[in-house]
Amino acid sequence: MAGFTLYHNPRCSKSRQTLTLLESHGVTPKVVLYLETPPDAKTLKALIKRLGLPRAHDLLRNKEAEYALAGLKADSKDDDVIAAMVKYPKLIERPIVVSGSRAVIGRPPENALTLIDEAK
Repeated sequence: MAGFTLYHNPRCSKSRQTLTLLESHGVTPKVVLYLETPPDAKTLKALIKRLGLPRAHDLLRNKEAEYALAGLKADSKDDDVIAAMVKYPKLIERPIVVSGSRAVIGRPPENALTLIDEAK
């Protein structure tokens, strides 16, 4: 099955589990190692929209040290949050699976099954 993208961190167990789940269902995703090749602001905005998140802050890993370094807070503006994710890609929740106009966060990895079912 084609047309899937996985924003992947190979050091993350959930990310590895999501990749394995995709492959076990015949999906060979385009793998984006987002820590090495961070998405730009335009891509992050598109991902947030595809995920159906009401605000950029909902895509953050707010327990990371970079959250404080970026000066982020629960009420930070979307543009500030997106700028921080571009600068510190470690802040981006992972993994993200994209198919067509939709995306899911692979926590738990089984969330990706909805995209696989829709692609059939």
